[in-house]
Amino acid sequence: MSRPASLGESPIPRTSGVGLKPEHYRDILDGAPDIGWFEIHAENYMGAGGPPHAYLTAIRERYPISLHGVGLSIGGAGPLDAGHLTRLRVLADRYEPALFSEHLAWSSHDTVYLNDLLPLPYTDETLARVCEHIDQVQNTMKRQMLLENPSTYIAYAETTMREVDFLREIVRRTGCGLLLDVNNVFVQAANHGFGADDYLDDFPMEHVGEIHLGGHADDSDEDGSPLLIDDHGREVADPVWTLYARTLGRTGAVPTLIEWDNDVPDWPTLFAEAKRADRLLAAQAATAHAERVVAT
Repeated sequence: MSRPASLGESPIPRTSGVGLKPEHYRDILDGAPDIGWFEIHAENYMGAGGPPHAYLTAIRERYPISLHGVGLSIGGAGPLDAGHLTRLRVLADRYEPALFSEHLAWSSHDTVYLNDLLPLPYTDETLARVCEHIDQVQNTMKRQMLLENPSTYIAYAETTMREVDFLREIVRRTGCGLLLDVNNVFVQAANHGFGADDYLDDFPMEHVGEIHLGGHADDSDEDGSPLLIDDHGREVADPVWTLYARTLGRTGAVPTLIEWDNDVPDWPTLFAEAKRADRLLAAQAATAHAERVVAT
């Protein structure tokens, strides 16, 4: 079976994609929209068959896909769930996704599985555990994994290194790539009081194989301080678009996903968000081309 050996060989175009939702199956198959690719959440397709697989098979015949896991618990204290990892491998073999990603988070403890992506302390012990888990995943999947930076609402007192340094060291030890979620950066910066621009300036962009953009909700914590929630339930906020355009100046055109998982809109609304990303990607490509012409 042929699989991409590196990010540079990925058949996913350097354009926008969107998360594949059942609400849009018919819009996609009947309308054949001009969209670059679709992302699927792995856990939604781990059954053996049924309508979800019938629709996904038809869509996969027309579009490339990326596979995004939410249940591996890469940062969990215990061993990875071998059964879950096997199901993930079977799904990847079935649909041959061009990109495969998971989260820097934990979501399980012993036999208890939590419906959330929880933060980690950035310590040497955690680093070793995460790297061991990523090695296991990549060896089982026989493909590179992209690791997504988290959105968090608390910070651990025992943390001994910055998140960007933690991610950089994970890449060095495991050879994984990175999925840069720009909205997560914006949410964290607001919640923890640091500069999103500063974070992105130090991010190891050379390892970014995919970018995520999503919406967030404005909330407040128990003492009334502002709190942003990464809810994927609305359009991308203007400041996040600004950060994204700035990021493209360093990464160049990178496959970019619009995440809208809650309060899913109609297809035209989601498609319009993707086209906004495409305009920024095209502008960056034009700028890069002009700079190459001047250089020669």
